[in-house]
Amino acid sequence: MTAPAITAQSTALAELVDRSRRIGARPDLVVHGGGNTSAKTTGVDHRGRERPILLVKGSGMDLATIGPAGFVALYLDDLAAIRDRTAMTDEEQQAYLGRCTVSQGTARPSIETLLHALLPWTHVDHVHADAICALALAGDPEREVREVLGADVAFVPYVRPGFELSHRVADLADHAAVVLGHHGLVTWGATSAACLERTLSLVGRARRYLDGRARPPEQAIPALDHERAHALLLTLRGHLAEPSRVVLHVDASGRRHADRTDVDRIAGAGPATADHVLRIGRGSVILRSADEAPAEVHAAVRAAEERRRRSGGRHPLVRDPRPTAFLVPGLGTVTAGRTPREAKIVADVAEHSHTVAASAVDAFGASTGLTDEEIFGIESWPLELAKLRPPDPVRDLEAFVVVVTGAASGIGRECATVVARRGGCSVLVDVDETALRAAAEEVRSDGGEVVEVVGDVRVAATAELAVRAAIEAYGGLDGIVSNAGIAVTGRLVDLSPDDWERSLAVNATSHFLLTRAALPALAAQGRGGSLVYVVSKNALAPGAGFGAYSVAKAAQLQLARIAALEGGPLGVRANVVNPDAVFEGSRLWSPELRAARAADHGVAVEELERFYAERNLLQAPVRASDVAEAVAFLLSDRSSRTTGCILTVDGGVPAAFAR
Repeated sequence: MTAPAITAQSTALAELVDRSRRIGARPDLVVHGGGNTSAKTTGVDHRGRERPILLVKGSGMDLATIGPAGFVALYLDDLAAIRDRTAMTDEEQQAYLGRCTVSQGTARPSIETLLHALLPWTHVDHVHADAICALALAGDPEREVREVLGADVAFVPYVRPGFELSHRVADLADHAAVVLGHHGLVTWGATSAACLERTLSLVGRARRYLDGRARPPEQAIPALDHERAHALLLTLRGHLAEPSRVVLHVDASGRRHADRTDVDRIAGAGPATADHVLRIGRGSVILRSADEAPAEVHAAVRAAEERRRRSGGRHPLVRDPRPTAFLVPGLGTVTAGRTPREAKIVADVAEHSHTVAASAVDAFGASTGLTDEEIFGIESWPLELAKLRPPDPVRDLEAFVVVVTGAASGIGRECATVVARRGGCSVLVDVDETALRAAAEEVRSDGGEVVEVVGDVRVAATAELAVRAAIEAYGGLDGIVSNAGIAVTGRLVDLSPDDWERSLAVNATSHFLLTRAALPALAAQGRGGSLVYVVSKNALAPGAGFGAYSVAKAAQLQLARIAALEGGPLGVRANVVNPDAVFEGSRLWSPELRAARAADHGVAVEELERFYAERNLLQAPVRASDVAEAVAFLLSDRSSRTTGCILTVDGGVPAAFAR
């Protein structure tokens, strides 16, 4: 492209990005990844010809955060030629869009590209505004749209996006805007500012009208207490675990819908748009207690399987049949996803869907939702399903929730990092608040999901708080990395009773307290779990001058064996990782400990790390990352038939071979 063409396109693109973000900043206008915007400009092709270009939002891009790379440039004159076509399949359309694309990038042209292209206006917005969607759910939506928004605003009953809808909207280009049944609002303008102003004006007009007619029912539902809420979340997560784990998100603001006396009408209204179907399927399920969860989940799955059976295999891409959104009176909206981010996106979409349904019910007394056939067409539509992220087989701890103690440094910190990189979520526990916050931020900066619990692991309340944090943040628990430990040195005759008790409290009792807190949650969830105890080579090969530590670690090892015996009937596995001399990032190896162990081994302090490395069979230092990889293996389903095991990560210390 020549410089003038690049400048022109860049100016148009900058305006488009700004307008799109303004729209995306309004939660009432679009759902995550939904809506689309465009602008028409000019550019120069590979032969030096100046040609009209369409800049349109890429499919699934989020308007709230979109940047220049989120838009696709296509040759507008090629797109306009489709106006003369009488029919085109989705596959033909996508292939044609590919040939019209100026350059291939990471973004794929929006499903609505033709709609934007065939309108003669320079700037076009398509939003799924809650107020517009609710207005279109009236018994006679065309009449309501005309009376509320004006005679120059057209109405088109629901048509799945694509060739036909694009042509219908293009035929109405002499109007001010078009309301699409179950699909939102399309506006346009000669300038970017005029287009945005019209969008906001029409949405505001619809909202004021609905608010003026609203007669919402009174709400008097008490909040669920923590015990019942936790029981419901654990039971629900357990029954959603097939074929793969999910994490849950609780949106307490959803109580404004869940606590309504007519909550059945809100849930029964179903999804309002195709983007809602993509995330919440046929709508939300009402749960009033933990006892209802199994039946409701199974009923939803059976219904989806029956629809699939009735289709005769015509739609092999039917979305995951598990429900993803639940209205829980006294708690709010509970949503499920493969990651916390995905669960929060589902919560955002569910909030839009519930708001639309409530607005329609309060204003018109009823809500006319998508038909079963329309929903089935959407949830088995390849172009829409392409917006969803496919599973990543490498992330073998995806949606796995684990509590890690001693997480502020060394092995614990590395375990949190490895769990996050493999797709899991962690509750990090440590007594050192400053170091714990730093560790958590490090994991988050790498894209990981963690919450922190500051507390002394010797106190039962800390373990209980950690398990509660896992349930409240992610809906449940899948395992623990019981890693907290301290080093207490001294020969038996020199040890004080206080030092002896302190070692037992941290290195043995704390692991019992976490085990005791975790097992009931795992039992309630009914999906088994994995308990991993980071013990020590000293549990099998103690060292003189290290008695208090070695005895406590032997107790921790025996605790793990008992946990394997008692956890087996619950499907809960318990295994041990025995490291040795992990200096990397460890606060256990204080200057005092280094000096004491160097003296006991008869080496200089500065030679201590080399001494430990050279005494093992592999002649190699043991790193925190080595231990974390072993922990990840024992947490994951890759070790699903392993329990009561000792996995050594010590470079090979013969005296510590498991016998």
